[in-house]
Amino acid sequence: MARQTHTPSTGKLPGVEKCPTGIRGLDEITDGGLPRGRPTLVCGGAGSGKTLLAMEFIVRGIRDYGEPGVFVAFEETADELSRNVSSLGFDLDKLVRRRQLAVDHIRVERSEMEETGEYDLEGLFIRLGTMIDQIGAQRIAIDTVEVLFAGLLNEAILRAELRRLLRWLKDKGVTTIITGEQGEKTLTRHGLEEYVSDCVIFLDHRIVNQIATRRLRVVKYRGSSHGTNEYPTMIDQHGLSVLPISSLGLDYGASTEHVSSGVDRLDAMLGGGGYYRGSSILVSGTAGTGKTSLAAAFIDAACRRGERCLYLVLEEAPAQIIRNMASIGFDLGRWVDKGSLRFHGVRSTLYGLEQHLVTLHKLVSEFHPPTVAVDPITNLMVVGETAEVKSTLTRMIDFLKNQGITALFTSLTEGGGPAEQTEVGVSSLMDTWLLLRNVEMGAERNRLMFILKSRGMAHSNQVREFRLSDQGIQLRDVYVGPSAVLTGAARLVQEARDKAQAVSERESMARRRRELQQEQALTRAQFEALHLKTAALDEELHTLEAEDQTRRVTAAGEQAELARAQGADGNGGLSKKGAKRPADRYARA
Repeated sequence: MARQTHTPSTGKLPGVEKCPTGIRGLDEITDGGLPRGRPTLVCGGAGSGKTLLAMEFIVRGIRDYGEPGVFVAFEETADELSRNVSSLGFDLDKLVRRRQLAVDHIRVERSEMEETGEYDLEGLFIRLGTMIDQIGAQRIAIDTVEVLFAGLLNEAILRAELRRLLRWLKDKGVTTIITGEQGEKTLTRHGLEEYVSDCVIFLDHRIVNQIATRRLRVVKYRGSSHGTNEYPTMIDQHGLSVLPISSLGLDYGASTEHVSSGVDRLDAMLGGGGYYRGSSILVSGTAGTGKTSLAAAFIDAACRRGERCLYLVLEEAPAQIIRNMASIGFDLGRWVDKGSLRFHGVRSTLYGLEQHLVTLHKLVSEFHPPTVAVDPITNLMVVGETAEVKSTLTRMIDFLKNQGITALFTSLTEGGGPAEQTEVGVSSLMDTWLLLRNVEMGAERNRLMFILKSRGMAHSNQVREFRLSDQGIQLRDVYVGPSAVLTGAARLVQEARDKAQAVSERESMARRRRELQQEQALTRAQFEALHLKTAALDEELHTLEAEDQTRRVTAAGEQAELARAQGADGNGGLSKKGAKRPADRYARA
C-alpha cells in the first residue's frame, strides 16, 4: 500500500545555513537544523535532557553527516559521559580513537580557586582551539557554562569573556550548543539567552497528575522560520525524539478502497465492503458490550489479508487478550508468532499523554503497520484533563490519517450516561462510529449494535443483536415482539410461541383445505351425476320425438292407404266441382 508522507516546507531565508542535528523531529521543527556556524542555547531544568541533546548533536553529526565534534563538560568526566550514553548505542571511546570526537572535562572548583586580579577564559580558548584543530571539528557542545558562574564571582568579567568566546567560535565557523540551567522566572539563571540569541531551545520536564512529561519549545530562531508550539519529547533507548505536531494538517488523501471489519454481517451493513481504508473507526459502549471483541475481529481480518497490525492496549495484558479472544474463535497468538501482529501493552499511567503520542509515532515508524487498534482511549483520561486528552487523540488521528493507516479506537461509556456521547469527545473526528449497548429484559442482559454514522457510504440504520460464541461474532436481526424489541431468552420464548402458533395456523389451514377439497370433489361428483342425468334426459326426449314422428308418419300412411282402399280419388276425397269426399259423408252419417 502506498503510504502518504508529509514534507515540511523549507521556509529558509537566504543566508541562513542549517546544520542538521539528526535528532528525530527536531530538524523538522527547526526547518532543517540549527544555525550553522552560530551558537545555540539549550536550557531547561534538571533532568530535562539538555546534556543528551548536546551529546546526540555531536555523535549524530559524526555518524550521520561526517562532521567531527568536541564535547566540553564542566560537570561529568569523560568516563562518566561514555558510560551514560553507552545505553543509547553511542561508543564515545571508539569515536575518540578514530579521532572523530574529542571529549574534555574542565573542573571548576570554587574552593580551590583564588582570585588575584583580573582573569579571562584564555585557557579555555586554547584548549578548544587545540581540540578543534586536532580533529577538524565542525561541531562543539559546552555543558554547562552555569558551572563557571558558580565557580567565579566576578560575573561582569565572566559575561564579557563568554561573549568573546562565542564570537571566537563564530569566527572559527563551528556550530555550537551551549547548555544552561533554568532560572526561577527566566530561561537561564544568569541570562545567557540575552547574548546567545541566534537560537534558543527550551526543554521542560514537568509533573502533571503525578505523571512526568517532557516538552520542547523553540523560543527563538533568528533569521529562520520554525515551529513555535510546545512539542512532546521522549527519551528512550534510541535517544531523544521530538514529535513535530505542527506539521500535521488536513491534506491527507481519501481512499475508496474497503477493508473488512472481520464480521461479514457488519460489512454488509457498511455498504457491503466494510470500512474505508485509511479511515478512523470508533467503537463505544458500556463495559462488557464487546468492544475489544470487535477490535480483535478487525485485527484478525487484517492479518488474514497479510497486513501488519499494531495493537495498543491500555487496560489488559496482551496475553490475557490473546486468551480471551481465542474463546470466540480469534487466534491472535498465531499472528504474533508470524510477526504480523505486534502488541504494545502499557498502563496509561506509565507516562504522560505526550509520551503515549511519541510512542505511537515511534512504533509506527519502526513497524509500518497499515492497521492500528487502540483499546481503550478512555483510559487516557486518568493522565490528563479532557481538553488535553482530546488534543492528544486529535494528534493521533491526524498522524494515522496522514500515514494512510486504518485505525480503530474503542471507548468506554459510563453506565447511566448518554449512549451517543464519548467520554473524551472525539466522536466528531471519527469516520465511522459503532455504538454497542446492553439491554436488560427478562432477568438477563443482551447486546445490541447499530451504526451511528459512517461517512461516505450508505450504511444500514437497523439495530442488530450482537452475539459472541465460540464461532465468533454473529449479528442477528432484532426480534420485534407484540410490544417491544426482544432479545435473549425472551426472544427464544416468543419465537417458540410464534412457531407454535404458525404450526397451528398451518394445521388449521391444511384441515380447512382438505374439507374444501372434499366438498369440491363432492360437488364435482354431483355435477357429473347431473350432467349424466341431463344427457340421459336429452337422449330420452330425442327418442320420444323420434318415436312420435315415426308414429305420425305411420298413421298418415295408414290413413292414405285406407282412403285408397275405399275408392277415394286423388284429390283428397273431393269429387269434381267441389264435391265432398266420401269420408265426409261417413262423418255426417
